[in-house]
Order: sequence, then C-alpha cells, then structure tokens
Amino acid sequence: MTTHTTGTRNEWLAARIELLKAEKEHTRRSDELARQRQALPWVRIDKAYRFETDEGNVPLAELFRGCSQLLVYHFMFGPDYTAGCPSCSAVADGFNGIAVHLANHDVAFTAVSRAPLAKLRAYKQRMGWTFPWASSTDSDFNFDFDVSFTEEQQRKGLIEYNYERGGHAMDEAEAPEPVVRLAATCGTDVATYARDRPGMSAFVLKDGVVYHTYSTYARGVDGIWGMYHWLDRAPLGRNETGIWWRRHDEYAQG
Repeated sequence: MTTHTTGTRNEWLAARIELLKAEKEHTRRSDELARQRQALPWVRIDKAYRFETDEGNVPLAELFRGCSQLLVYHFMFGPDYTAGCPSCSAVADGFNGIAVHLANHDVAFTAVSRAPLAKLRAYKQRMGWTFPWASSTDSDFNFDFDVSFTEEQQRKGLIEYNYERGGHAMDEAEAPEPVVRLAATCGTDVATYARDRPGMSAFVLKDGVVYHTYSTYARGVDGIWGMYHWLDRAPLGRNETGIWWRRHDEYAQG
C-alpha cells in the first residue's frame, strides 16, 4: 500500500492550482534570467581559433554556417578517451531534433571536443547522431573557455571551473566512485578524464567580428539535458541514488 499522501480529485485540484502559482512565478523568473543573459556585455574574440570539421579546417566564424548566432556544447571527449562521456552523451541525445530548428532561426549549433575528428566521427556514427561536431584538438579554444585543463594545472590545484577554483567532484584528492566509473567507461583514468569538463557557450557574429556572449558549466547545463525536464514531472522525480544513466546503446535490451 502506498505511503504517499492520497486524496480526492477536488483535493488534488486545489493543491494543483496552488502549485500552479509557484510554477508561473518560476516561469517568469526564468524569462527574467534569459533577459539578463542577453544583457551581458559582449567580449570580442581576436584569437584565431581553428577547428577540424566535416567541411575541413575552419576558423570560428565558419562554425556559424551563415547564421549570426552560434551555440556550442563543450562535449567531454578528450584526445585520450576511447568514447565520449556518458553524461555528455545523454545530453547530446537531444541535439538532433533541435539543431535544424535553431538553424532556421538564425542560430547555428555545434558540439566541440578535443578528440581528433576521426574519433568524433566514429562515435557519432555509433550513436546515430547527425548534429555538427568539431574537433579543437590543435586549438586553445577549450582551454580558453575553461572546459579543458593541463596536467600542470591539475597537479598544482590551479583548475578554475564554473567560475571558481576547486569545489568540483573531479578535483577531489580521492575521486568519488561515480567519477571513477565514468572515467572507466571512457577508457581512461580519473586524472585524464577530469582534464575535460562539460559546458556550453554562446557567440554572436556582427560586422565580421565574433563576440563571446555567455558560458555556463557543471549543473548549468541541466537546462539542456532533456531527460531531466521529463523526470522532474514524473511521479517519483529524479529518484536518483547515483549515476544510473548509460549511453543509449548500453541499456539492457528487453
């Protein structure tokens, strides 16, 4: 027998209407946060970043593909990984459907990782993805946007991620078991795995100049992790006791 609160339809409706007030306020607050993001100052990018793509070696401006705006997902796939991060892979499962809509609203989308393009292509084929994915393997791009770090930064405790130094599970002296497990699924050790991190960044192209407008990291990418928006509305919510998700082709088939 359930231990959860039960009630009549009328009791449920009264509680639901009360909750609706909070949901509407949450929506209004989210709209205001979006306006604040858009009001951030733009930072001109003068460094000549280059990327390996399916269309060849291109500068950052080429990733816009004719649009005036660009959204980049910083996908955890380091040069020494044998597969992409399972968490980033779960996030990326939602990209195929949205990329075409963004492109038709003056917003280009691409994932960017440090792994060589050949690795990205092979993994993309395995996952059945079609969204653009660029390699920044010979570029400072990931390092400059604080999603990749050197061994020296790691050794000296100088990693600054999500606008602070330390404080992330991957920076702990003894990595938590979930981090160890995720590293193993990428075919690498914790230290190597932790030198790349997830995030997303936004850019605008104005009069031939690229500007950086926004970046978010860590749980800041929850907003684009589609499954969580569904789970937050499921009867038991996220109902997590650890990392339960897998790459979509690794779940046990019924």
